[in-house]
Amino acid sequence: MSWFKKNKNKKEKPAPEAAAEQSLAEQSLSDEAGAPQPQEIEHTLSGKADRLQPREITVEETDPEQPTAADPPPAPAMDAEPLPAAEQKKAGYFKRLRKRLSRTRHSLSSGFDRAFAGKKKIDAEVLEELEELLITSDIGVQTTMALLERLSKTKVAQVSEVKQILKDEILSILGSQPPVPQDAQNKPHVILVVGVNGVGKTTTIGKIAASANASGKKVLIAAADTFRAAAIEQLAIWAQRADAEFVKHGANADPAAVAFDAVAAASARGCDIVLIDTAGRLHTKTNLMEELKKIKRTISKQLEGAPHEILLILDATTGQNALSQAKLFDEALGLTGLALTKLDGTAKGGIVISICSSLNIPLQYIGVGEKIDDLRLFDAEQFIEALF
Repeated sequence: MSWFKKNKNKKEKPAPEAAAEQSLAEQSLSDEAGAPQPQEIEHTLSGKADRLQPREITVEETDPEQPTAADPPPAPAMDAEPLPAAEQKKAGYFKRLRKRLSRTRHSLSSGFDRAFAGKKKIDAEVLEELEELLITSDIGVQTTMALLERLSKTKVAQVSEVKQILKDEILSILGSQPPVPQDAQNKPHVILVVGVNGVGKTTTIGKIAASANASGKKVLIAAADTFRAAAIEQLAIWAQRADAEFVKHGANADPAAVAFDAVAAASARGCDIVLIDTAGRLHTKTNLMEELKKIKRTISKQLEGAPHEILLILDATTGQNALSQAKLFDEALGLTGLALTKLDGTAKGGIVISICSSLNIPLQYIGVGEKIDDLRLFDAEQFIEALF
């Protein structure tokens, strides 16, 4: 009997989705009380205008993996040729990605060691251990069963071959995603950003804006979250960090009106990209989802074909509840992409595999830290190498 079936009839614990929604509801109450989100911003807003000045903002933090002036890097060997700048940047990011995924990698590695300890061939006991490991890493029941079925069809006899076969099978899952929307044909290219409370929408918007600005794009950010205390101020700071244009209305204004004016302003100012923030909401609340539909309709009236992207932000630490969020948001709005944040804060990074296997929505970004450059385009091969 498989590990999943043996554990299926045990005493039921509270449903993960219900628990996650309760936690998100509590987060919403905290937001309404005016508490700034630690994941989104490092600054405590005091209400003073001078706190929003650029001199008060630290755009970059010291990367502990990079040498400082007091501790210069060792001189390269005389016969060594330096890597091109692009290769150095890629190698540096891979090193950081590997470090930030250490909790998930350690969980998987120790699980593999336990499953294969003293074994020389694959048997039912090894397969059951693997099943437990993959499911508890949030890869999901259906995806796990599919992986084990493929593994059994390969007729592997040696334990040493299993990890490489799993890597290949998982890479095939991650690499089979639909294409990511392109912004080359649209100016301004409008991106509507949605998600539940506390997943890091404001932070993600700021990081996307900073990346676009660094590549020479002119960016405008719209503060259409008009209900949460401090939301506009937090987004204004991120707009300053990213050197982006910023459009806002007063507190409790109509979010659809903010979005409408932002698209008009972006067209007038010659902006390349518009990022529209929205209020966090529980995906099960019908009236709040209807408000998002209104925003989407209003944007399309201002600019035909907009929004060109609808990006859902998901928190990796919520596990399988992220899947139900994605499905409901997709039904309501028609999502074009996903961004998965806080992968550095969980030992269950297998949720990436589950998302790519279960949803026909491209995973565009993964977040592995709070620094402004810790949000990256998702690269399946790089992710698998860092994970294993």
